[in-house]
Amino acid sequence: MAEKEQPAGYPLAPTNGYSRSDEEAARASDRELRNKKRKKWAIYIIVFIIFQCGVIALFTLTVMKFRTPKFRMRSVNSLETINVQASSFNAKLSTELGIKNTNFGPYKYGASNVYFYYKGEQVGSAIIPKSKADFRRTKKVKVEVDLTVPPSLASSSEWASAINSGVLPLTSQSRLTGKIEIMFIFKKKRAINMNCTMDLHISSKQLQNINCK
Repeated sequence: MAEKEQPAGYPLAPTNGYSRSDEEAARASDRELRNKKRKKWAIYIIVFIIFQCGVIALFTLTVMKFRTPKFRMRSVNSLETINVQASSFNAKLSTELGIKNTNFGPYKYGASNVYFYYKGEQVGSAIIPKSKADFRRTKKVKVEVDLTVPPSLASSSEWASAINSGVLPLTSQSRLTGKIEIMFIFKKKRAINMNCTMDLHISSKQLQNINCK
């Protein structure tokens, strides 16, 4: 029998076994898969950027933040000698100062002095040598102070009343000027003050009620 001829006007059937609709569906599926991958990577990138911004903000607010160190009189180790007479007064004490540095870098300061006063009159001083407070540390500085009341004050009635009470109110002041260094690159000048009040008890030879701000 003779083979039937293909009717004219109709396209030949695909030879690969897939219809055109199947090919379009496959292409649409590929596009959708690629879009999902792009969205996923976009989300990853956004999350990474937010994370990096958070890390930078945290780093700036903690490590890179400059904080003014605290300068205080920590304690009086000993009141070695004290001599009280009608017209004179002298005492020698050993005290410890503290420079508390909470920065993530050292605080380097120059040499300075600490002064002691009675009723606004200077009665003693000591040298604070040049040094530094390491990062996140408290620098302890020991100083020896000779307290001497000038004759003009020692001969006054006010001084006689203070001696009779047995308690001498004293104040101390000092100022340090230096620089904070972070990561050996960023530097900022900082000056810190110490203002303390205390009571010198003559009979017990002790400094008590030390209060600094």
